[in-house]
Amino acid sequence: MEDRVNYYQFDREQWHSFYPDGHVQLNEDNLNQIRGLNDRVSLDDVDVVYLPLVQLIKLRYAQYLQWQQQKTNFLQMKEPRIPFIIGIAGPVAVGKSTTARLLSFLLDQLMPEERVEMITTDGFLFSNAELKRRHLLERKGFPESYDMKKLLTFLNDVKRGESVIKSPVYSHATYDVVPDRMQRIDRPDILIVEGINTLQLPTNERLYVSDFFDFSIYVDAQPELIEHWFLERFGLLLDSAFRDPTNYYYPYAIGDRDEAFDMARRIWQEIDLKNLEEFILPTRNRADLILHKTKHHLINKIYLRK
Repeated sequence: MEDRVNYYQFDREQWHSFYPDGHVQLNEDNLNQIRGLNDRVSLDDVDVVYLPLVQLIKLRYAQYLQWQQQKTNFLQMKEPRIPFIIGIAGPVAVGKSTTARLLSFLLDQLMPEERVEMITTDGFLFSNAELKRRHLLERKGFPESYDMKKLLTFLNDVKRGESVIKSPVYSHATYDVVPDRMQRIDRPDILIVEGINTLQLPTNERLYVSDFFDFSIYVDAQPELIEHWFLERFGLLLDSAFRDPTNYYYPYAIGDRDEAFDMARRIWQEIDLKNLEEFILPTRNRADLILHKTKHHLINKIYLRK
C-alpha cells in the first residue's frame, strides 16, 4: 500500500503486543450472532486485533471527555453530553457490518458504564421507488443515491446533543428502505456509524460525513478478494431466500443459478467495483485507522494515522 506514508504500519503480532493481556467474555455463540453471512472473524481476531483496537478507542474517548469538560469549564456553561462518534467505512462485502457489531459488543462489555448504539447509512439511501423516479436504480450505492442532506442533518443533531433522533431503517431482505420504520437514537455515549459512504464528501455539500466523527476506521482488501466475498455472500443470500416470496432475492433463488451469478458478476463489475474505484477507495486516507484483510477475512495489517 504505497500511499500509507502518513500511517504507522503493524502486523498482527506487533499490534497485539500493544495490549497483550486484554480479555473479554466472548464465545463462539456470541461470534455467530455478530458475524456477517460469510465473514470469518475468530476468537483469535478478537484477542489479537480487536481488543487492542478497543483499548485505543478507550484512550481516544477519555481524551474526548476531558476536552469536552475543559471546554464547558472555559465557556462557563452547562452543555448536554455529546456522543463520541465512530465511523466505519469500506466497500461492499468487506465485512464493515461485522466490524461494527463486534466493536459495539466489545465496547458494551469493556465499557459497561457507557451506552453504545449503532446505525448504518444504508437507511439514508433513497427508496427504490425514488431511485427509479430519478433514474438512479442502476447507481444504487453511488453518492447521488443517498439522501445526504438527511444524513448530515441526523449527524448534526447527534452532535448538538438532541435527546431523541430518528434514523431510517434499511432491509437487505427487501433491498429497500423500510417504510414508516425508524431507529430511535437517544443520546448514547458512543455512536457507531457504518456504511460505504461515511468518509465521502456529499454532492453539493461543504461538509464531509467524517467531519462529525471522533474516530474513523476503513476496512480494506484487494478488489479481487472483495469480488470473491461478494459472490460468496450472494450465493448464501440465494440459499436463504428460496422459501420467502417477499425476499428480494427470491426470483433469483428459484431461477437458473448460473444466470443469477452472471447477473451478480455484472453488478460487481459495472456498479460495485466502479463505485469502489471512483468514490470509496479515494476516501481511505481520511480514516484514522485502516484494517487490511487478506484471504478468509484475516486482518493481516493495521495502519494507524501518525
